[in-house]
Amino acid sequence: MQGGNVDMNQENVETLKNVADGVAAVTAIGTLMQLLPAVAALFTIVWTGMRITEMIAGKPFAELIRRKKDASDE
Repeated sequence: MQGGNVDMNQENVETLKNVADGVAAVTAIGTLMQLLPAVAALFTIVWTGMRITEMIAGKPFAELIRRKKDASDE
């Protein structure tokens, strides 16, 4: 039962990422049409960069930026 919850949480994360991708695309279009401020363009650039990094690395962005423990601390 617990494994199902893990899968559901991963599904929710993926759904949230897809929604954020859509928001980023709408933001980019709105910025190009000068309907939204430059801050929205910055959000789009950062989000798209994070997603491209995830695609290239094959790992979630949070795992890529997480600091690794020093071997001496273990």
